[in-house]
Amino acid sequence: MIDANLNRLKEGIRVVEDILRYRDNNKELSYKLKRLRHKAKIKETLELLKERDSTNDVLRSTVKSELNRDNISAIIIANFKRAQESARVLEELYKLHSVEYSENFKYIRYELYSIEKDVLIQ
Repeated sequence: MIDANLNRLKEGIRVVEDILRYRDNNKELSYKLKRLRHKAKIKETLELLKERDSTNDVLRSTVKSELNRDNISAIIIANFKRAQESARVLEELYKLHSVEYSENFKYIRYELYSIEKDVLIQ
């Protein structure tokens, strides 16, 4: 769960970051997202990689609703939500093992809420 959510968190941030960077040329917000993406890390990456089994993931197939995006705003919203949800999962799971990691993912989640508002309510 940690590996999948860590990847999902960084991927969701990266999608929005790239849209703001390349489409909008928004240096400030894309830099904030880049900083958050780099903050979304743990020391035990290799241990997680050893346990990864993406081949046998029961939800590996694409869900039809994930294929439907009406416009770029829908992509931005979907990826903000994906990143926020993943940050929440990591925050909760790390309450069992590392308060430091848990608080880091909570910080990321709240920053994403703030940046989402800045991006969507312009």
